[in-house]
Parts: sequence; C-alpha cells; structure tokens
Amino acid sequence: MTSISSVSIDVIERDTGSLEVRDERSDIGGKTTQGVLRIRTEDGHEGNSFIGDQAAESSERIKIIIDTIAPQISGMSYDNREWLWSQIQNHSINGLPFHSSWAAVDVALWDLAGKILGQPIYKLLGGTNLEVPLYATYPPRHSEPEGFIQEAEELLAEGYSAYKIHPGSLSAKKTVRAIEGIRKIAGNEMTLMLDRNHGYSLKEALEVGKALDSNSFYWYEDPVPASDIDSIKTLTESIATPLNMSDSPGFLINQAAHFLSENLVGMIRGTTRKLGITGLIKQCSMADAFGINCEIGLAGNSLMNAANLHVIASVRNNTFYEYWRPEHIHQWGVQEDIYINGNGKLNIPQKPGLGMELDEDWINFHKIDQLVG
Repeated sequence: MTSISSVSIDVIERDTGSLEVRDERSDIGGKTTQGVLRIRTEDGHEGNSFIGDQAAESSERIKIIIDTIAPQISGMSYDNREWLWSQIQNHSINGLPFHSSWAAVDVALWDLAGKILGQPIYKLLGGTNLEVPLYATYPPRHSEPEGFIQEAEELLAEGYSAYKIHPGSLSAKKTVRAIEGIRKIAGNEMTLMLDRNHGYSLKEALEVGKALDSNSFYWYEDPVPASDIDSIKTLTESIATPLNMSDSPGFLINQAAHFLSENLVGMIRGTTRKLGITGLIKQCSMADAFGINCEIGLAGNSLMNAANLHVIASVRNNTFYEYWRPEHIHQWGVQEDIYINGNGKLNIPQKPGLGMELDEDWINFHKIDQLVG
C-alpha cells in the first residue's frame, strides 16, 4: 500500500488586474490569494492541484483543506478516492460548501494516481479521445448588442467555431438584437449558446428563449435561478432550445439527479471545480443514463481545467470544452498551458497524471506562505 505522508499548500498571491463584469456580480480580478496543493506519498510521489476559481479569493478553501481534510487523508492509501467521496456528502463548514475544497483534493489524488501508475488520467478513466472541441466565451462586458456582435466577428476571424454569449445586464430586447445579429454574421459557421447567469425573470427568459429557437442556438444556460423550479418547467415546455442548468455553486450531484429524474432540462452542467474528477464522472454517467449531455464548464485554474479535459476525453455525453477568455485570469502556475491545435481543438495532455508541469519558479516568486496539514 502506498500511503499519503504529507499534505501541504503553497499560498500564493497574484494580481490579475481588474476585469469589468456587466451584470449583478462584482468585477473579476485584482490581487488575490490562491494555493498550490501538494499531496506526497511515503515513496516520493507528489500529486497536485490548484485552489482558486479564476481570480477568486481562496483563503477559506485553503483553511478547510489544511484543518479538516488533510488530517483525514494523512496515512490513507493514495487510491481511496471513493472513501473520501463518501465522507463529503452533506458537509458544510461555516456555511461554505465542503465540495469546493474537497474537489481540489480529489483532483490532486487523481494526479497522484496517474503519476504512480505512469498513465494520463483520461487513460485511467478508459478514455481514447486525443483532442476535444471547444467554444470561446467572455464574461459579460458590453452594454450594447453591437459589442457582442463585434465579439463574435473577432472570434470568427480567429478561427473559433463555437461561441457562448454572456449577455449580462443587457435587456431582453437588446439581447434578442444581439442574438439575431450574431447569427447573421456567423451563418452556419458557428455553434452558438447563451448564458444569463440566472438573471432573467420568466417573462424575459421566454422572450430571449424564443429568439434562441429562431436562430438555432445549441443551448440556453442558467436563464433563471436554479431554485425557480416552476419557471424552469415552463421554459422547458415552451421553447425548443435545450435548457442547460446549472453553474451555481450549490448545484451539485444531488441537485442534478433531481433535475434529471423530473425531466426539467435538456442538458446538465458540471465541472471538476465543484465535483472533482470522481464526482464529475458520476454525474456524466448519471446524465448519460437519461440520454442527456453533461456539458462541462470552466474549472477556473490551469490544473482544474486540465482535469476537465481528462474527463471530457473519457465520456461520450459532452460536446465542448469551455475556453474562457481572457486567459490570464485563470491560467497560471504551469510551464505550458493547454493550447488550441491546428485542428481548432484542444490536445489532451499525454504525460502521467494531469500531464501538466508546475512552474516552480513562478510559484516560488508568488509564494507568501506554506501551510502543512
């Protein structure tokens, strides 16, 4: 048995600059505290993940891992991921979802397993895909439809074949104009999706949904809060574009199971950021049993994004990788990040584990502390 001998976190501080977000949320970026998780075994192997979504402050997650999770896994066999999954159900600490801290630990354990066994994670999962399609997306950053139309034109010129619009606080009427304008310039060259981040009333959601139907959009993501079941039912019954729920932090595997069993959506959302690799594979399999896609969303940092890629390469019911821009907000701490290949797709890392090499010089330069569990 190969046992875990230590758990430590390099606490790093980085400054991404501020990125304006034009909806109900605060702007993204600025100075933030995040972490590099290192899980080591007695025979010298090390599994890694990063702690922090985009530029979000992550001190609470770091504390939960060091104070609560690290003591549970110290001395544990490196491959007891299922046991750890069973321990996190229905946990919360200081009102925070336990999953968001546990997910980084789960990904580090998968990275560790791949390194010990000498295989990339997607092969451990039975995957065979060597590359995956992607769509580009930006946070909501325009106040007029023309801004989104120009965004689509720029992405087309760069060679992207799929684009997800975040209309933010743009009114429903202006959003319809953006939808129609984007489809006009994109023609059939681009697969299109729209994500309102839960911000519409039912009336607004229906108005926009009808425009999505008329313009052949691939999915309609999080138009209303995930808790508004009546509106979700009405939307599913009233429009043809598949409803895709939900990227909200509290929408986990149990919530996904409820939505699937009640036939509330045409697609379901998931990410390693909330579910780890263990939970995301379970959710993808559950959705597949219902004949529904589990479309995997941004994980928020370079190592968790790579974890998403490995899952996507191993399941059959996910269409795209979410390629979030601008990249500098969520790409950091590795020597070579994922990139778009000559086919307009993303290569699956082929080295053992996550297949990503840490940039130790960058990490040391930004490190402000090291915590040991």
